[in-house]
Amino acid sequence: MRAVAVTGAGARISLTRIRNSLIAGLCGASVHSLLVLVHGKSGPLPEFNPNDDIQRGLSWLTGTEMHPGVAWLLVFVNGAMIWGFVFGQAYRFLPGKKPWRKGVFFGVCAWIAMGLVFFPLVDRGIFAVKLGLGMAPAILLLVMLLAYSVTMSLVYHLLNSWSDPV
Repeated sequence: MRAVAVTGAGARISLTRIRNSLIAGLCGASVHSLLVLVHGKSGPLPEFNPNDDIQRGLSWLTGTEMHPGVAWLLVFVNGAMIWGFVFGQAYRFLPGKKPWRKGVFFGVCAWIAMGLVFFPLVDRGIFAVKLGLGMAPAILLLVMLLAYSVTMSLVYHLLNSWSDPV
C-alpha cells in the first residue's frame, strides 16, 4: 500500500514518489559532485569552477567569508532535495517516453537557467563568457548537468518501477 498525503486542495501526493525523487536527486547530486571533484583536480578548465562562484556569492550575500564546505553542502542539498523534489513533481510532464530523454530535457533547462541567470549574477557573463574561454565553460557545465539530470531520471524511473504495482 502506498503512503499518500492529501493537500488542502485535495490533490494527492504520493509519499513514495517524493521519497523516490529525493533518492534520485541524491544519486544525481553524487554523480555531479564526483565530476566536480575530478574537474577540480585534473579538469581541462581550471579557471572555471562554479562552486567557487557559489562560495563567492554566498560571501557577498552574508557579508562574511564562507567556508568552501558550505558551498559544497548547499550544492549537494540543493541538487538532492530541492531539485530532486521539483524533478519528481515535473517528471510526468517532461517530454519524452524514455527516462533518459526526460533527464536530458531537465538538464538542458537547468543549463539554460544557469547560463542566463546564475553566471551573470556572479559577474561571469552569460554562459560564463567573461572568463575568456569561449564556449568551453558552457559545454563543460552542460555535460555536468546532463550527468546529474540523466542519472536522477534513470534512478527515479527505476525506483518508481519497483514501487508501483503492475
